[in-house]
Amino acid sequence: MAIQWFPGHMTSAKKKAAETMEHIDIVIEVLDARVPEASHNPMIEELRLFRQRPNLKILNKADLADPAVTQAWLNYFNKQPGVKAVALSCKKPGDAGKIPGLCKALAPHRGTNLKPLRMMIMGIPNVGKSTLMNALLNRRIAKVGDEPAVTKSQQRFDLNDQMSITDTPGMMWPKIQYESDGYMLAASHAIGRNAVIDEDVAVFLAGLLLERYPALLNARYKIDVSGMDAVDVLEAVAKRRAYRLKGGEFDMEKTAMAFLVDYRSGALGRISLETPDTRQQMMQAAKQAIEDAAEEAAQAKARQQPQDGSAENDSPEH
Repeated sequence: MAIQWFPGHMTSAKKKAAETMEHIDIVIEVLDARVPEASHNPMIEELRLFRQRPNLKILNKADLADPAVTQAWLNYFNKQPGVKAVALSCKKPGDAGKIPGLCKALAPHRGTNLKPLRMMIMGIPNVGKSTLMNALLNRRIAKVGDEPAVTKSQQRFDLNDQMSITDTPGMMWPKIQYESDGYMLAASHAIGRNAVIDEDVAVFLAGLLLERYPALLNARYKIDVSGMDAVDVLEAVAKRRAYRLKGGEFDMEKTAMAFLVDYRSGALGRISLETPDTRQQMMQAAKQAIEDAAEEAAQAKARQQPQDGSAENDSPEH
């Protein structure tokens, strides 16, 4: 199932972001530390590279992510030119307080009364941009919610006489290239529920956790997951929690939602859904699948074409 979610206001958000990019010095991109590359919007990269703006990547919600995997992502991003990556939790004021200094290091020619440092926060919905804004300004100025796409318009504020910051609406891109990215984003609540089926997302998540974090499933739900598949796990959770419908069947909708909330809240433990290595493997597999499909189509077309000499001219001799 392909997951696509691109609310109408995001088209105007992209246009406005492109206009603002001309007048800022630093792009602060907020990512979900559990899915750093899946939560990276390629349109943001396109806009900042066009204007040649340095990039501070914030792996937010790091307190929910696997710390070893987060370190691998920091190493990966910090090798990229013009990029500085840090892991933090925007809910911790002390963490947010580090950001102005990190931005100043990326644009040392700015940050004076004559040349204030102009920063812009960007990212996909529900990664914590508004929470970061509130922490930086030490007051509630940006709406914060549990549903994606709460912020609908840009907001600009002065941190002091030497620094200003602009908050932007969460931006998705029109087409998510990889199906697994759609599922990871939906599991992490970066995509509105109107675009997904919770049970499908929960099955995907259960399968991934079976592969990488089976011990966390055992510990959280007090079940032995060895030999189970993803559906088995959800049914075991439903049985364990007595989630049943009136007829006695498992209430899989309620189970799926509870399972997703356990992951999103950190109740399952510190989990990362992708690593630099698994990302590379996924992309290579997707590329191979495309090549195989193209080759199969070419072979099928060749089989449909008549062989040379098969349609001879049998006209009578004169």
